[in-house]
Amino acid sequence: MSIVCHADISKSTDFQLKHNFTIFKDGKLVFMTVSNKGDAQYEIPMARSSDTGEYECTVEAGGKTKSSNSLHVWVTGMTKPILTAEKKEVLEGEVVKLRCELPEEVPPLYFLFRKIKMNSTPKEKLVFEPYRNFSVVEFSVEEGDNILQFDCFGRRNVKLEFESSEYSNKTLVTVREPFIKPTLNAKPSSNITEGDRIQFECSTVVARMRDIEIILQKNRTILNSVRDEKLLKYSAVATLEDSGEYLCKVEQGRASKTTKLNVVVSELFPKPILAASMSKLDENKELTLSCSISGFRKANFSILRKNSNGDIWLKNSRNLTMRVNVNDTGSYICKAEVKGIVKESRPVRINVYAPVSKPTLSVVSGLPEVVLGKPLRLICRSVMGTPPITFTFYKGNEVKKVVINDTYATFLDENIRPNDRRGYKCDARNNHSSGMKTSNILNVTVIVPIRNASLGSIPYGEVEDGSEIAFLCSVKEGSWPIHFRIFRKTDHDVLLYEKSENADRVVWHKEAMKRQDTGTYYCMASNRANVDVKSHPITISVILAAWQKGIIAAFVLIPIAGAVTLTLWWFLCKKKKAKGPSMEMSGSALATNLTSEKLTRQHNDGDYYTGSSYIEDSENHMKSTDESNAPEQKGTETVYSEIRKS
Repeated sequence: MSIVCHADISKSTDFQLKHNFTIFKDGKLVFMTVSNKGDAQYEIPMARSSDTGEYECTVEAGGKTKSSNSLHVWVTGMTKPILTAEKKEVLEGEVVKLRCELPEEVPPLYFLFRKIKMNSTPKEKLVFEPYRNFSVVEFSVEEGDNILQFDCFGRRNVKLEFESSEYSNKTLVTVREPFIKPTLNAKPSSNITEGDRIQFECSTVVARMRDIEIILQKNRTILNSVRDEKLLKYSAVATLEDSGEYLCKVEQGRASKTTKLNVVVSELFPKPILAASMSKLDENKELTLSCSISGFRKANFSILRKNSNGDIWLKNSRNLTMRVNVNDTGSYICKAEVKGIVKESRPVRINVYAPVSKPTLSVVSGLPEVVLGKPLRLICRSVMGTPPITFTFYKGNEVKKVVINDTYATFLDENIRPNDRRGYKCDARNNHSSGMKTSNILNVTVIVPIRNASLGSIPYGEVEDGSEIAFLCSVKEGSWPIHFRIFRKTDHDVLLYEKSENADRVVWHKEAMKRQDTGTYYCMASNRANVDVKSHPITISVILAAWQKGIIAAFVLIPIAGAVTLTLWWFLCKKKKAKGPSMEMSGSALATNLTSEKLTRQHNDGDYYTGSSYIEDSENHMKSTDESNAPEQKGTETVYSEIRKS
């Protein structure tokens, strides 16, 4: 096949022009030449499928370059592959190594090998070779392979399509057996009775005694095996479990051959049956266990109790009578032996019950009380008694819950009401004939949490310095006793008073209030619900007392009166000097008369009195403080007519 590139060039004069020809296949450079002629030819001596592709040429002349259109070339067919085998004769278990080559073909290539056996479907292996035009594979030689034929063919991917070669030459390989198929026999027969001894023999004939192994197995369990020997023996006393399929396998290298034998073991006697007089009984009752074989009496019997650490022997007999206690609860079996064959009965479960003790009912948290709004969890215990125990919870006479457990049961009551006075109790019973036991009635106290604390005082808002004040802390609702605390706010809250009362209020008298007691007060109340409820704060101002105000007034007015007197005296003295001696005498007489008149009026006017005054009490009532007119009081009496609360 030739790929020709032609350049059509126009020239002005007749002169020699060199042409640079370049030919590409699928974008890769395959040919290059320089010529004075206008044609270049790329020779392919023998076209192959690998020459299929897109060809294109480029011409460069006189500094100018031009490329042709692409030309698609399709080369059909491939060369016939050549197959060779490493060996012409092999043993079972060995491998056949094959080499398939596509001469003069260019990778990447696919190779398909076939192993052909008479009356069977060929086995195939596909190999991809990206960098070479041959491939090597191995086929294993299996049991039953005698004369084998192998062939191969090649395949190439061209433009998303496969181009395949014809099949290669067929190569013949002969297979020899390394050993013959083993023989498996059972003596005295493959049909025997349990108790008889059975012997298995497995043998083969080998070509060479090396690395050969004989294995006897049943249900994938290896019973015996030998190496580098031609015969295997295995014997045992036959049991019913020995019935089944046995397999003898001979292996040497990769070669393996097997023989199977089916063995049937007939039953000598059936399994024994254990019967109990009772399966559930009270402690200290009598229990009888009897072991028997249907239609068979001559056997050695024994009775045992099942245990995780090994069965506990009780008696070599077909019958056992005993007085039971709780520790005798468990599973019992009997065994029977005939001619060395031991068979075991199905286990019989025996439950021995101790009576339940009187149950105790209590609150899980400890105290027999519950906070309103929270659930109540009760626990019922029975210290004695064989489980399972059935516990029944009651609220009043109403059944609330039934629980089956070992030694205790719990009940959660989420419907707690403040005035619910029904008591709780529980029953306990098991399978003992004594029946049911009932606990004492449990009465539970419902604790109502504190609600709406408030603080008030008498007097309210203001109190005179040195006077007494009464604080009243009360709650709207809450179970007694209630713990009251009164605080005054400063940089940190100061506890002034605390007391627990079986009442919904408490009064605290604080004597002799001082100016530094001015501030904000509040109270807190709590009970066994463990919730602190805080009141709104109130503000108390400590003001000056009346007598303190009088002293302050006296200290202010006396200097003023003295100043006025001195001023008046100075004025009179100055006036006297201005009028002369006659006026002075006249003034003295006038003063004497005025003085006499004044003294006369003091003794004669009954509606004029001194030494009495009035003060205003905390409720704005007027109260006389004249000791000469007021009756004598014995002790101190305080009257509260109004309490103002925050």
